Amino acid sequence: MNSKKATKFKNKYRIASTRLQSWDYGSFGSYFITICTANRKEFFGNINNGKMNLSEIGQLAYDLWFEIPNHAQNIALGEFIVMPNHVHGILNLTNDDDDDNVETRHALSLPQQPQQPEQTIGQKRFQNQGKNTISSIIGSYKSAVSKQAHKLILEFKWQSRFYDHIIRDEKSYQEICNYIINNPENWNDDTYNITEIFNKRH
Repeated sequence: MNSKKATKFKNKYRIASTRLQSWDYGSFGSYFITICTANRKEFFGNINNGKMNLSEIGQLAYDLWFEIPNHAQNIALGEFIVMPNHVHGILNLTNDDDDDNVETRHALSLPQQPQQPEQTIGQKRFQNQGKNTISSIIGSYKSAVSKQAHKLILEFKWQSRFYDHIIRDEKSYQEICNYIINNPENWNDDTYNITEIFNKRH
């Protein structure tokens, strides 16, 4: 069993979410998102002289990111980059969901145990992601890329999870934008560049 704490849901073990449990990911705010390929395999292309050269699946990952506002409410896209084995992007939720959508983020009706502590927002989100949360938006994006890749008979697989960072102020927002823009030029020092990491160790 993984060293991280595992709990049961519907009689199956799951690893505790990496999402911040006290934060409602359907609420107003800006989020720095990183999504990696499975085993960080370089499906999306390569970098030459500081420029990203997209493969066919890399182009799909790029194009479908810009489709997100057509399938989710109150979303504005920030900076975005496709790297050889991951994507970085900023999602701006421009407004809270309306009352109907807020209700969809509540937990499914489950028997309550005596003296059971109130569920965190993160626990509720695991049971029902909702229509316009970061998890549901990224899940839909990953699914769209995978489906298109499979239709074209392209080998491809995402890592099961994604990484998020809540951007809390304008200074952080600008720093992250600059990081995304300059990512291809800094690829040799990137922590996601497993080839370069391997070469430095041997």
